[in-house]
Amino acid sequence: MRCGSALVQVAVLHDIVRLEEKLLFNAFLNLGASLRRIYVKSSPIPLFRGGLSADVALQRCLSHTAAIESTFGLEASGIPVINSSFTLNTCLDKAWTASLLAKEGIPQPKSFVVFSLEAALKVASELTYPVVVKPLSGSWGALVSLARDEEELRTIIEHRMRLPGKESKAHFIQEFVRKPGRDIRVTVVGDEVVAAIYRKSRHWITNTARGGVAEAFKPGDEVVELSLKVREVVGGDVLGVDLFEDPERGYLVNEVNAVPEFKNVQRVTGVDVASAIAKHVVEVAKK
Repeated sequence: MRCGSALVQVAVLHDIVRLEEKLLFNAFLNLGASLRRIYVKSSPIPLFRGGLSADVALQRCLSHTAAIESTFGLEASGIPVINSSFTLNTCLDKAWTASLLAKEGIPQPKSFVVFSLEAALKVASELTYPVVVKPLSGSWGALVSLARDEEELRTIIEHRMRLPGKESKAHFIQEFVRKPGRDIRVTVVGDEVVAAIYRKSRHWITNTARGGVAEAFKPGDEVVELSLKVREVVGGDVLGVDLFEDPERGYLVNEVNAVPEFKNVQRVTGVDVASAIAKHVVEVAKK
């Protein structure tokens, strides 16, 4: 077993260098780890044993396709990746995430996957309007729509069905949760909740990428327990767990992010999330 971090070789896969990646690079260097940055747009990713060398890898690609496919490559080389291809695939598919959480009885908004306008209208009649329509894969609230009546739902689904690509031929429809003008982002690293924030907005979409305002939130035992249970289900080491507060049912898991942003979490809570992630990654390499 290595002593300290000096001999630990950490690969960080990325396509865009955001503030989060800069913070992570510095955190690994501060730990004395050997840092290898892999820019996936210019670095071929071999798909055979021994094609790449590192003790551990951290996946930070913004592109979902790049994240999954490059993770396959490092796993083929025998390198543990945080997060694994299983966790990435699970979290990037909203239906898969919902299915696994449902099997474990984890509370979440009532959701359906549909493949036609006819099916979408049937779901809406069961849930009652408004309903939320999402792509099965996506982040930042992109392409998420609110249908307040049948005509709006018809317009959304018909528009999506005419878009190119198989991704627009399946639709994730979710009940509209009347949350109190905010949701909660919980940052999980290993088996610990390291920080949490409220994301507040007058708009029903509260993502900070869509104008939501971050505010520090101290999670209680219920939030911590629920978030760590989610971690057990999807198997991740670094996760962003998004929770809704339902006035009757309590906390509901909305989504799970396997390559979470954390600059706003770090900014408003004062928690050094980058260092927490770097320390955990190094510990994984030393096991």
